[in-house]
Amino acid sequence: MKTMRWTAGLAAAAFAVTLMSGCSEIKTAVNQGGDTKCSDYLKQDADTQRITITKFIKQQTNTQNEPSGTNVDIGMASVQTLCQIQANGETPIRNADIAGIFIRK
Repeated sequence: MKTMRWTAGLAAAAFAVTLMSGCSEIKTAVNQGGDTKCSDYLKQDADTQRITITKFIKQQTNTQNEPSGTNVDIGMASVQTLCQIQANGETPIRNADIAGIFIRK
């Protein structure tokens, strides 16, 4: 019985290590890109925001080519600013616009 618990514990620990090592791949796979809500985008850490904007740019350009770092940086700054002033946190980042600051829901 002890051996089974020890084996199960070891398997759980190995699974956790696997998840942590593949964290970036998981973030990329589940990331919604342009469909990410502003409220969710603002809660993301910088690395996840970079993944979100990279995926969003790929969606907009309809390509799998990696965008330049400068384009990602500009996209991050733009979306950050626009999402911070949005009246509606449910706005997807692809729709973030200045008009949102005047419309309160």
